[in-house]
Amino acid sequence: MRFSAFSIFREALRKNRGWAPHWRQPAPKPYYDVIIVGGGGHGLATAYYLAKEFGITNVAVLEKSYLGSGNIGRNTTIVRSNYMLPGNEPFYELSMKLWEGLEQDFNYNAMMSQRGVINLFHTDGQRDAYARRGNAMMMEGVDAELADRERIRRLAPYLNFDNARFPIMGGLIQWRGGTARHDAVAWGYGRGADSRGVDIIQNCEVTGITRGVDGLVTGVETNHGFIGCGKLGLATAGHSTVTASMAGLRLPVESHVLQAFVSEGLKPAIDQVITFGMGHFYISQSDKGGLVFGGDIDGFNSYARRGGLATVEHVFEIGLSMIPGLSRSKVLRSWGGVMDMSMDGSPIIDKTPIANLYLNTGWNYGGFKAAPASGFTFAHLIARNEPHVVTREMRLDRFDRGYAIDETGHGPQPNLH
Repeated sequence: MRFSAFSIFREALRKNRGWAPHWRQPAPKPYYDVIIVGGGGHGLATAYYLAKEFGITNVAVLEKSYLGSGNIGRNTTIVRSNYMLPGNEPFYELSMKLWEGLEQDFNYNAMMSQRGVINLFHTDGQRDAYARRGNAMMMEGVDAELADRERIRRLAPYLNFDNARFPIMGGLIQWRGGTARHDAVAWGYGRGADSRGVDIIQNCEVTGITRGVDGLVTGVETNHGFIGCGKLGLATAGHSTVTASMAGLRLPVESHVLQAFVSEGLKPAIDQVITFGMGHFYISQSDKGGLVFGGDIDGFNSYARRGGLATVEHVFEIGLSMIPGLSRSKVLRSWGGVMDMSMDGSPIIDKTPIANLYLNTGWNYGGFKAAPASGFTFAHLIARNEPHVVTREMRLDRFDRGYAIDETGHGPQPNLH
C-alpha cells in the first residue's frame, strides 16, 4: 500500500490509529509447547524458524518490554562472516547465506546492503595474521581478499595512512559483508512468526522458572501470571545470567555495556564498513547519511544501557586516528546495549543440565550478524533435541572440558609481533 505525505501527516495527528499492526497483541495462553524468553533478534528468529522450518506453532515469545527494545535495536548493524576458527566460521557463513535471502524469505525489506567489510592492518605480523584468517575463510568457501596499501587507498582515500603510530599497510576485505537495518530485522521476524501462529507477548516479564518434582521445567512465572510450557528457551542476551539463575544455573558469562554512536547526516563518503585493526574502532555510513560507529565495551560489569564518558573519549580518539576528518562532524546521539560476554569470546547454543531447558547466549560483539543462524540452529536444537552441525562446538560445558573456541567476536585480532 502506498501512502501520500498528507496521509502520513494525518495518521500522526490521529496517533497512528489507522495503521494496520504487523503482529497481534494476544493474551497469553495457559500452556505452550515452547516458550522463548526474549523478544530480540535471536528470540524472534527462533520462533520464526520453529514455525516455518519445523512446524511447531504453539509457541510464545515473552518480551519484558516492547519487541526489539534490546540489543537488536542497539547495535551498529554490521553483517559479516570473516571468522577463522572451525567452531565459528561455518556458523557465521550459514548466517551470511541466510542474510542474503532473508528479505525474500520473510517478505520484508531489511535494507540488506552488501557493501563490503574492510579490516585494516598496521604491521607485518598483523598482515600475516589476516592472511591466515583469509586463507581459513577461503578453505570454508568464504570470499576474502588481502589488499595492499594502494588498493585500500583507492577504496578509502580519507583514511590516515601515515599515522605515526599505526600506519595503514593494507586490509582484509569480505565483499559480501555489509549492513542491514536492525529494527526491520526484528519487525520482519516478528511479523513472519506471528503470521504462522506464534504469540508475541510484549510487556511480559519473566520473574521465575518453575520446575516439577522430576526437575523438568513446567513453566514460567510472569507479571501476567503463570504460563506453562513443554520446552523453554532462553535468549535474553546480556540478561542471560539473570534468567538462567531462576533455574539454578550459573553461566560462564559476564554482562558489559557496549556503546555506539551516530553523527549528523552527511553526503555519501564511506562506502564500506571499515574497522581499525589496532584500536577496535568500526564505522559505516547509514542510508540517511549518519556515520554509525563504535569501539570496545566499557571495562566493568553492568546491566545498564548507558556507558561511561571515558569510553566515549577513547572511541573518539581512535576514530580520529583513523579518519581525521571526523573531527568536523557532529555526534547526534549515543546508546548502549548490554552484551553477554562469554569466557572465550564465542557463543553458546546448547541444552542445559535441565533436559527441557535450552540456552542461547554468549554473543559478545557478534550478536546482530548471527541472528539468522542463531535462530535457525536454536530452533533446530529445541525441535530435534540435538545440536545443528554448525553449533556442535558451541557447547555449554566446553570450558570444563578444555575445548574453548578462543576467538573474540570483533573480527581479526591485532598482532603486534
